[in-house]
Order: sequence, then C-alpha cells, then structure tokens
Amino acid sequence: MSTSTSHPILGGDGHANVETPASQLRTKAPRRPGRWVASVLVLFLALLLVQFLVTSENFEWDVVGQYLFFPRILQGLWTTIWLTVVCMVIAVVLGTLVAVARMSPNPILSVPSAIYVWFFRGTPVLVQLIFWFNLSSLIPEITIALPFGGPVLFSESTNALITPLMAAILGLGLNEAAYMSEIVRGGILGVDQGQSEAATALGMPKRRILQRIVLPQAMRLIIPPSSNEFINLLKTTSLVSVITLSELLYSAQSIYSQSFQIIPLLVVASIWYLVVVSVLSFGQRFLEQRFSRGSSRSAPVSLWARFSRNLMLRRPRGAAS
Repeated sequence: MSTSTSHPILGGDGHANVETPASQLRTKAPRRPGRWVASVLVLFLALLLVQFLVTSENFEWDVVGQYLFFPRILQGLWTTIWLTVVCMVIAVVLGTLVAVARMSPNPILSVPSAIYVWFFRGTPVLVQLIFWFNLSSLIPEITIALPFGGPVLFSESTNALITPLMAAILGLGLNEAAYMSEIVRGGILGVDQGQSEAATALGMPKRRILQRIVLPQAMRLIIPPSSNEFINLLKTTSLVSVITLSELLYSAQSIYSQSFQIIPLLVVASIWYLVVVSVLSFGQRFLEQRFSRGSSRSAPVSLWARFSRNLMLRRPRGAAS
C-alpha cells in the first residue's frame, strides 16, 4: 500500500494554500561544466589521432594487412604466448613457496627467501636475461657429482643446456617469481589472523590451514595484481629479442631488417600485443568477479557503465512515491 505525501507552500498570511504532490518533485543534477569541457577536448584529440592514423601514408596499412597473418609473425606470437604462460606458472609456484618461506619463523627459510627477493627485484630483468644467455662464460660445463670425490651423475656443456629459450625461461620466470612472492605474501597477510588461530585451536595442522582457509580467502587480494603481472610479463617477453629468441618482436625485426619496412612491422607487432592484452583483460575481469562473490567489495564496474555514470547519460530519477 503506497502513501502519497505533499509539501505545502506557505502564502503571505503564513497559511498553506498550495500543495505539490511528491510524485511531481524532481531531483536536479549538479552542473559539471569542467567535465564536459574535458570530454570535448578528449574527443577532439581522439578525432585528430584517428585522422592522423588514417591519412598518414607512412603507416603503409596495406603492408600491415599483408604481414598481419604472416606465418613467421604467427609463429613468433605463439612463442610469446607460450613463453608467457610457462614463465607465469613458474612464477606462481615458486613465488608461493618463497612467500611462505619468508613468513616462516625459521631463519633458515626466511633469510634465503628474503635474499632471493632482494636480488631478483634489485637487478634489471634485461641484465638477468643476458647473464643466463652468457652463463657458459662463467660455467663452461654443468656437472652434478656426489660430494667428497664421488661419481659424476650428470655432465653437459652449458651452451647445450642454456639455449635462448631456456635462458628466457630462467630469466623471466625467476624474476617474476620474486614479484609474485610479494603479491602472495601481501594476500596472506590480508587474511584475518583470528581465523588461523581458531583453526589452530581446533587442532588443524598449519599446512591444511594454509590450503583450506588462508589461501582461498587471500585469492581475492592476489588475483588483481597477479593478473596485472601476467599482462606485464607478456609485454616483457619482448626483451628476449636481445638473446635472439624468435618471439613476436624478434620475428617482426627479422622481417623488416630485410624489407626495411620498419613502421608497418612494428604496427603489426603492436596490434597483436593489444589483441592478446585485451583478451587477458577480459579474463582478469572474470576472475575478479568470481573471487569477489560473497565479499562486501563490489564487483568491478565495466568501462561503459563508468562512462555512462560519469557523463550523466542517465536521466535523473524523481522521488519515489
């Protein structure tokens, strides 16, 4: 049963002589001229950019279309995706182990893990890639033998073992593991300590508490930065071109070094990077929504919803009757 309210308007004698139904009242949206000016400016700059991209002959869009699905480009794209996935798996597994070890009260575990994070976060990933690629200068042969003059179990030339692909996996995987360990550690620290204490009081072992209670709740805090690291790792794979690994950028470079069509081939590589990053961004949104269920935090808002809300494309609603 709905009730209607009315608001009297007082006349000159102080008596109410006019009543306005509440259903006729309308809220007035605040004026935001600065937002509209900024929107018009951004739209104008976007139109200039589109005009430049369409009218400039230096992009050679016909050449871009010719090489967009070129077999060597697609092979480099596959190498980039495969390398990103393998290195991220290594980073997640190793980073989780390093994070748990760093939080251990045992200094034999916490100190080496802290040194690991300090070293790999403190040196550039490009330097690490070049170091692994030239490891044979430091260790010509990798040998595994039993201590105290025991028999040799394994011996192989370093150049035969550390190929450009292996150097890329070691350089990117170990470096990314240091960053993932900090992300995992931050997620674990974000879980209420009282839940672990309650599980300990019930007699649950620490390993099961970590697997069943702490990590599932920490995933809400781990997923967003991990997804960003995954996207960043995809772009970082372009650095392995310096060690002659035929990923996406190196494939484009090898083509334009012969055809001298530098800009079109760089545009081709950029288009494929944007496509893969866009797909990963949709996956990131899906994971965030999935792990946000049951929490007080709201799900991520889509780009169009933010655009509509900020520009006030929706009509102001009146007061409910």
